[in-house]
Amino acid sequence: MSRATAAPARPPRAVVGSQISQDEAMFGAAFDGRIVRRFMGYVVPYRRRMSFALAAVLVYTVSQLAIPLVIRRVVDDVAAADRMDSAALGISIGLFFAVIAVGYLSNRAQDLLVGLTGENVIFDLRSAMFAHLQRVAMSFMDRTEVGRMMSRLQGDVYALQEFLENSITALGDLVLLVGIVAIMLNLDFELGLLTLSVVPLLVAVRFIWLPPARAAFRRARETNAISNGALAEGIHAVRTVQGMRREAVNLALYDEKARENLRAHLRGAKFSQIMVPIVDSLTGGAMAIVVLVGGTLVLDSKLDIGVMVAFLFYVQRFFDPIRSLTIQYSVMQRAMASGRRIFEVLDVPLAIVDPPGAADPEEIRGEVSLRDVTFGYVRNQPVLKHVSFTVRPGETVALVGPTGSGKTSITALINRFYDVWQGSVAIDGRDVRDYTHAALGRHVAMVLQDPFLFTGTIFENIRYCTAGATREDVERAARAVGAHDFIMRLPAGYETVLDQQGRNLSMGQRQLLSFARALVADARILILDEATASIDSYTEREIQKALARLLEGRTGIVIAHRLATVRGADRIVVLQEGRVLEEGDHDELMAANGLYARLYALNYASFDDIPDRLIEDALTAART
Repeated sequence: MSRATAAPARPPRAVVGSQISQDEAMFGAAFDGRIVRRFMGYVVPYRRRMSFALAAVLVYTVSQLAIPLVIRRVVDDVAAADRMDSAALGISIGLFFAVIAVGYLSNRAQDLLVGLTGENVIFDLRSAMFAHLQRVAMSFMDRTEVGRMMSRLQGDVYALQEFLENSITALGDLVLLVGIVAIMLNLDFELGLLTLSVVPLLVAVRFIWLPPARAAFRRARETNAISNGALAEGIHAVRTVQGMRREAVNLALYDEKARENLRAHLRGAKFSQIMVPIVDSLTGGAMAIVVLVGGTLVLDSKLDIGVMVAFLFYVQRFFDPIRSLTIQYSVMQRAMASGRRIFEVLDVPLAIVDPPGAADPEEIRGEVSLRDVTFGYVRNQPVLKHVSFTVRPGETVALVGPTGSGKTSITALINRFYDVWQGSVAIDGRDVRDYTHAALGRHVAMVLQDPFLFTGTIFENIRYCTAGATREDVERAARAVGAHDFIMRLPAGYETVLDQQGRNLSMGQRQLLSFARALVADARILILDEATASIDSYTEREIQKALARLLEGRTGIVIAHRLATVRGADRIVVLQEGRVLEEGDHDELMAANGLYARLYALNYASFDDIPDRLIEDALTAART
């Protein structure tokens, strides 16, 4: 009886970092006129500088073509020793150095002008992308990975910069190639044809080499993206990895991807290097033809030795532009793919476009009303269904409900991050779509669940949305929400520089700073998504007191998680599966003995802590 040996179990593979999205393809068409035309629109403002750069390239190319001709004249003058004119020789040598100097200066001018233009164009393009991304639809940002967008802002714009700079070089290479061929045929037609006879062989070799080489290069880039994705995932999730003791498993998975990347790069390097000796061999073959045939003609006095020397120089330079143009082809492919991705971003519709005659009032009363609102993020999958309620001016309303009940969606609609499918969201009886974007930003302030603090001083962060706020305004707001004392305990006080996202502060401190920022903004309507992170009881009391000061005299809409916040609200709206299930103050809802009363009776500190099973049981009991 045979017994099969069990194969060792393989660890589960990670999803992130293991695949490449089709829209992030490294290579595009060799040339896309639409992309080039749009990109050139960013170059047009610098057309004068680019004209000088083109002129410098042409001057440099002509100087490179002239050098062998000057050398030919010098050699012929020296060879004719019996009739050598010292003055003419001196002129030829001076001309040689003059051509060298012109070539050097024009090359420097070309590099400087093209480099400056490239930097300016990329600055303009990146600025345009950043400005556009500030106002695109939130639905686009929801479905777009930040890493992918950073790749477009950085890597893709550099690919276009490389394309711009290499396009100028490619023009010079083309002129150089045509010039070399024309001059060799003009110097000696038969020797020129013999010398160029190696070109069809080069074309055939490249025709055979290009498809597998391109596939190898593409595979190297794909595996590079895969291994980098796995590396980034492992770094970002290091806490989870260590908590689950997955270090060895993750290392094995990464090692497999990294080795595949290594094999792909080695194969790509093999294809990359194989053309160098082939081109060198063809160059040697062409030079051998010149030496053998040209030497014979020189000995037979049918060819000047200077012409043969010039031929040798031209043959040596002939394959340089061919090699360079081959590289330009790959650069162009990458640029077309990068340009497509960049202009896809710039073509994303803006989220908010002010309608003609949009309202921009200086003051509002602060009434918020939702009337039969239906909304969702995916077509035919609504997350809000016929929601209606009104928040009176100066009233604080708490939105309560299980995760996924639609609380955050309601606040997003009030701020008009999205537009409703059906019904309306109104402020003071006017649809939010009839207000200007600036008016909504001025009269509606948001405090997020995990407040985002920017790299910079505490002072600048508190006055982030009110650039005109003074130091007195900032300190007054910080004192009002109880943040002043802990700020002053910091080494630099209000000038303390925060790390990215305020990581050098506790969650409670970040929450208090976000309250101060909202207070400085002095908006009439305040939307607060209460923090769910665990904080100590003292900090929670401080936050509750700060929240009361912040909401005083304002219309408040609070996504409430903690029971203390819910009890302090003027009115409570209970949501379940995108519908308003109950509405009233705490005492009214407790007396109704519905879902709210049953969830409250479970005595959890936060509604988010209640298990789904208990929520379902409470909902079933409330319905019966």
